[in-house]
Amino acid sequence: MPPQTNVSAKGDGAAVDVSGAAGRVFLVTLTITKIIEQESLDVSIYGSADGAAWGAKSIAAFRQEFYCGEWPLLLDLTEHPDVKFVRAHWEVARWGRGTETPMFEFGVTMKEVPANILKEAMAEAKSLA
Repeated sequence: MPPQTNVSAKGDGAAVDVSGAAGRVFLVTLTITKIIEQESLDVSIYGSADGAAWGAKSIAAFRQEFYCGEWPLLLDLTEHPDVKFVRAHWEVARWGRGTETPMFEFGVTMKEVPANILKEAMAEAKSLA
């Protein structure tokens, strides 16, 4: 999803083809740049083998958010070998006084994590455990 996308209802981002990626691990980042009080945003990632039929269950999800900020999520597709496309799905909710229509400005970006960086990070995590 492009940065600073405005939404007021649930929806889906565009399908992203990940079939040509050298690895199967991605850093997905949710960035919320505008929000009004008393509302929540749920963003999850869905996978598809063909970009047309999407699974009934998400393959990854960010925690529910209420504030502006930036949150990373490691998307590991090694356990989903059939997934060739991914897309973001969001749900919005609003409660309290004022208008009942939610308003969020956010974006979701995705970068492949190079194998050497992933291996390095895993080794460091093991040494800290």
